[in-house]
Amino acid sequence: MHNFHTHTYYCDGSSAPEEYFEKAKSLNFTHLGFSGHAPVPFENNFAIAGEKLQDYADHIQKVRNTTAEGDPQIFIALEADYIPGITRDFRSFKKDLGLDYIIGSIHLVKGPGEGLWFTDGAKQQIYDEGLQKLFDGNAKKGVTAYYEQLFEMIETQKPEILGHFDKINMHNKGRYFKTDESWYQLLIDKVLDLCLQHDVVVEVNTRGIYKKRSETTFPEPKFLKKIQRKKIPVMISSDAHQPNELAIQIPETRKLLLETAFTHERIPDKKQGWIEKKIETF
Repeated sequence: MHNFHTHTYYCDGSSAPEEYFEKAKSLNFTHLGFSGHAPVPFENNFAIAGEKLQDYADHIQKVRNTTAEGDPQIFIALEADYIPGITRDFRSFKKDLGLDYIIGSIHLVKGPGEGLWFTDGAKQQIYDEGLQKLFDGNAKKGVTAYYEQLFEMIETQKPEILGHFDKINMHNKGRYFKTDESWYQLLIDKVLDLCLQHDVVVEVNTRGIYKKRSETTFPEPKFLKKIQRKKIPVMISSDAHQPNELAIQIPETRKLLLETAFTHERIPDKKQGWIEKKIETF
C-alpha cells in the first residue's frame, strides 16, 4: 500500500512527519510521500509558511535518513496551488528543494476583478459567497474560470500529478450545475486531453468520501471511465491530514478502479523511477 498525498503540521495537517511514517510502517506501506501545501504570498491558514519551507524539506529528509530495510520509501514533495500572476513557478520549488514530484491543485480561483474564490474547505457558505461575489452567481462562468486556470497550470507548470481535479463540484451538491451538462463535459474532456498530452498522472482522491463532503472520489466514477478509455495513468491517494487517514477508503477505491478496468497505478519508486504498480485487493 502507499500514499503520496500527505499533509503534516507544517501546513494544515495534524502531526509530525515521524508520526505518519510510524503509521505507514504499521500498515505495511511500501511508499509514503509527503506533500505539504506550497507557500502562497498572502495570509492563510493552510500552507507552509515561506520561512518554514526548508525546515519542512529537511525534516522529511531526516525521516528518510532513518529508514531501514523493509520500511516505506519516503518522498519529499509539495501540493502546489496555481494562481496566475500570484503563485510561484512550480519548477523553482523543485530546484530549490530537490523535490521528488509536485501535485498541482486548484483551491483558489482568480476572478475577473479583485479577489479569489475559495472552492475547498469545510464550509459550503464560503463557496457560495465567493461564487456570488466574484462571478455574480453564474456557476458556468465561475466553473469555466476554474478549469481554464487548471488548463494553464498543466501547460505551464507541468506537475507530475494532478490533484482532485473535479473537486470544484464538492460544494455544488447539484445546486448550480450538473456534471452531465454538455459544457461541463467539454471542460472535463479538455482536462483529460491535456493530461494525456503532458503525461500527467491523475490523482484519485478519497478524502471527500471519508470527510463526508462527497459521495464519490475526485474524479467521480463516470470520469474514471473516460480516463481509463484514454489510457491516462492514475494514482489513488487519501489526501491524509492525520496519520490515521493514510489508508482510509483506499481498499474501496482499488476495487472501484478494478471494476472500471484499470489494472495498474503509476507511482514513483526510488529504485526504478516512475513505475506501473499492479492494483491488488486486500
